[in-house]
Amino acid sequence: MSFLAASLFFGGTFVSAKYGLQYFPPLLFVSLRFDIGTVLLGAYVLATRSVDDLVPRTRSDAAAILAAGVASIALTNAFLFVGQQYATSAIGAVIFSLNPILTPVFAAFLLDEERLSRRTAVGMTFGLLGVGLVVHPTPATVFHGGVGKFLLLGGAASCGLGSVLIQRADANLDSTARTAWALPLGAFLSHSLAYAMGERLAAVTWTLAGNVALVYVGVFAGAGAFIAYFALLDDTGPIRANLVYYVIPLVATVGGAVLLDEQVSVYTVAGFLVVFVGFAVIGSEELDLRQHVPFFKIEWTNTDEGMTQLGSNAD
Repeated sequence: MSFLAASLFFGGTFVSAKYGLQYFPPLLFVSLRFDIGTVLLGAYVLATRSVDDLVPRTRSDAAAILAAGVASIALTNAFLFVGQQYATSAIGAVIFSLNPILTPVFAAFLLDEERLSRRTAVGMTFGLLGVGLVVHPTPATVFHGGVGKFLLLGGAASCGLGSVLIQRADANLDSTARTAWALPLGAFLSHSLAYAMGERLAAVTWTLAGNVALVYVGVFAGAGAFIAYFALLDDTGPIRANLVYYVIPLVATVGGAVLLDEQVSVYTVAGFLVVFVGFAVIGSEELDLRQHVPFFKIEWTNTDEGMTQLGSNAD
């Protein structure tokens, strides 16, 4: 359930971000998104958890909150919303889908139990080739929107790094409580970036359509999506959790085509297919059928009546 919710909510982020950027400056859009998420998630954890369950008590708790607030929330979304100005929802989602390919690289350096295998290296190569097709770096695309696509790539890298740093911290605080602390930190950093870049509330065009986009990215793609994603991260680890990026480009592509009338280019489709091959190569390494499929082992034992067949499940 966490996998499905995170995929759908995050996939809708690219569509809502693209639409809402007509009415909001990008960094201020991010900031207001996290303001809403902070209030809603804060109210939720206060109503469902005791104070003892909410208080960070160790350096590991603090490190996980810092990693989530800075890398996974603030920087990831700053790159995303600024870069999304120059790309369609589908392109933004496909570039961000490099996340599960970048994550093993960070994990290999930062997590003792993770190693960068030959298969992962092959998967990364396919992923980079796929994103290259999507970006389609010609002089025209580099100077007209190319910078935005590289910002999106920076957001994917920040998200992957954040998930690994959270795993490395190995916090005792549960994921929802941790997110409740990380969201206001992300909101503060986003507001600081927006102010430094000269973005002010006076530049916002307040409309019903813009407010709907803000509510979506704040409620569903904000509080709801982060609860689902960080719960998935705790349950499965950073590499498997980031496989939600299998589904996100499909959600964003369909949403952008239906709601925003966006055209999907041949390069975008080809790039996603190549990235998907990279996913499959890396994901296949995560599948160990011997750990999931019980085999029936036949044993024989001597009794007074002869040989008796015994059956037992074995790994």
